[in-house]
Amino acid sequence: MSRSASTVSNGSVRSFAEDPAALAFVEKLRARDPRIDPLSAVPEVNPARIPRHVAMIMDGNGRWAEQSGRPRLFGHHSGTETVRTVVKEALKLGVEQVTLYAFSTENWRRPTAEVSGLMELCAAYCTGEAPLLLEENVRVRVIGDLEPMPREVREGLSGLERATRLCTGVTMCLAVNYGGRQEIVRAVRRIAERVGRGELGVGAIDEAAIEAELDTAGMPEPDLLIRTGGDSRVSNYMLWQISYAEIHVTSTLWPDFGCEDFRAAVRDFASRERRFGGLAGAAPVGGS
Repeated sequence: MSRSASTVSNGSVRSFAEDPAALAFVEKLRARDPRIDPLSAVPEVNPARIPRHVAMIMDGNGRWAEQSGRPRLFGHHSGTETVRTVVKEALKLGVEQVTLYAFSTENWRRPTAEVSGLMELCAAYCTGEAPLLLEENVRVRVIGDLEPMPREVREGLSGLERATRLCTGVTMCLAVNYGGRQEIVRAVRRIAERVGRGELGVGAIDEAAIEAELDTAGMPEPDLLIRTGGDSRVSNYMLWQISYAEIHVTSTLWPDFGCEDFRAAVRDFASRERRFGGLAGAAPVGGS
């Protein structure tokens, strides 16, 4: 663990629980939700180093089910419980947004029965989860190409966004029928249309112009990418946005991923020195 994140000169673990600056920082976070309390969960982490936006690849549902002799869909059902756990823990730690890779553009290649089951699960989740999300003050955002999705899924996701639009605790962004390359293609096409209409000059196309056309326009870039299930790849996920994200890979399968696993990822993030291509000590560490 980095000495700069949570240790003092004698090597002992430092606690920020009584640090005036840390306490003041947490009070600012509580303007969003009074339940935010990172110092009770990870007192050794400076709350200013907690990631603002955490992107997650929720891998391992099917393998988890198969290991116990259950159908793969049972693993996906169990994974929704983990979503609740993770989002609630993110709120407690002061994370502003969690983006979950719910269904990728490549997931259509799975067996028809599994895809149909996932669509049914998504529709049921939208219907059944709304009261709890409102109770927990969770705002829902959705990214991805929803056009090919079944009508009940599109309507369910839109309903969640509308119902939770005034929630302020933590944003849960669901990436549905999402692919990073496909998102960039959509953005480029929209920019080309603007150029064709004479609204935008070619010389004005810069990073900001592209970001404004991405599905994630207006969202903070992910500080931390967590992948469960042990595979060390990004799987066409938020390719533009994770350019400088820290990556944390765990072999824990998604249904087994709990609060302590999430805290371990946050500790790992806080221990790293983020230089953004610069020299040590010359760039901000990122986070809330």
